[in-house]
Amino acid sequence: MLHAKKLSEVIKNKALDLGFSACGISKAEFLKEDSLFYKDWIACNKQGNMSYLEKNIDKRLDPRKLHPGTKSILSLLYNYYPQEFQNTHSSYKISKYAYGKDYHKIIRKKLKQLLREIEATAGETNARIFVDSAPLLERRWAQKSGVGWIGKNSMLIHPEIGSYTFIGEILVDLELAYDEEIKDYCERCTACLRACPTDALDMTKPYHLDASQCISYQTIEDSEKLGFSKENDKWIFGCDICQEVCPWNRKAAVTTEAKFRISDFIKQATSEDWESLSETDFEKYFNGSPIRRAKYEGLRKNVKFVNANKKSKSL
Repeated sequence: MLHAKKLSEVIKNKALDLGFSACGISKAEFLKEDSLFYKDWIACNKQGNMSYLEKNIDKRLDPRKLHPGTKSILSLLYNYYPQEFQNTHSSYKISKYAYGKDYHKIIRKKLKQLLREIEATAGETNARIFVDSAPLLERRWAQKSGVGWIGKNSMLIHPEIGSYTFIGEILVDLELAYDEEIKDYCERCTACLRACPTDALDMTKPYHLDASQCISYQTIEDSEKLGFSKENDKWIFGCDICQEVCPWNRKAAVTTEAKFRISDFIKQATSEDWESLSETDFEKYFNGSPIRRAKYEGLRKNVKFVNANKKSKSL
């Protein structure tokens, strides 16, 4: 079997060959420093109605309880920044991560390929793969693995490609060479805090996202909250405001994954197309899309809210 350092190099090279933008490795351990932060965040009800975030806290803070035998965590980033964007004449906006196909299956498939490559080199492992699908503090582990830092908007920021990335993990029982965290380069910048229209990001408490006030949360998880967000001018699924103003995203490179490219409907749809969208059209245009998470009625409700909000502001 290869030495830990050499095996880690092989894994990272295989990850890049599969299209991942970055791969870092951290030691599985208890996140002592994050324990108070996370519990305080929950106690302050910053999670909105996402009650699942209140469960399995012990596993979130220690991946060895999530998957016994875990020694190392591989954190992998996959760039999704698009080459083309929505129709600029449309009154409705979709978050860029939802332009193409659902990332869960695509990234999971690539992680499985990587794990097969690892086992071809290191032998059979005891491993589990996750893509936004388990009680795991993904951004924190990515930060510990050195592939980015958590910005003031709570997004993971890679120093070369920015924050438009999906995160995937492999928990494995191999002892590997561990990477060091990189410093937080947000420094004095407050662009994301100043740009957030709903105060989900607090100027006085950076790094603390109030999910219940976030437009992304409101348009996907809990559309009842939309009534409180008169500041939402266009977003009907997700929100990219804090990423759009981030200086680190000036370097964003276009994704190489064809399945993440913008769909024809999202690219070309006019305001009228969104307003007249039927349930049949929803099933047709958003088959295999992250937008299905909002369901047809949820998306329609979001469109109606933004439309009414726009009209009230014009009076």
